[in-house]
Amino acid sequence: MNPLDALWHFGNFFVPAWWVAGLLAALVKLLWRRELKTHSWSALAWRGAVGGSLGLLLALALLERDGKMAGYGLMLIGISLPQAWLMLKPAR
Repeated sequence: MNPLDALWHFGNFFVPAWWVAGLLAALVKLLWRRELKTHSWSALAWRGAVGGSLGLLLALALLERDGKMAGYGLMLIGISLPQAWLMLKPAR
């Protein structure tokens, strides 16, 4: 595998987490404007993308395979936990 193929391979592994994190950030920013007014969309998306990427890596380590539904469940938990934590954290 050449370096460009490796880049595409790893990029495509993380793309589902990044897309879902962006969509979730847009939805929570739209639905809970008051609670999240101090946080930008990009900050929400970034935190969700990191959490989702960690969830995918954890799923790969535990399940030893990509593409299982349990892995996508871990990805969704990793994406949604930072947004929920930011909503529950008291505003300063």
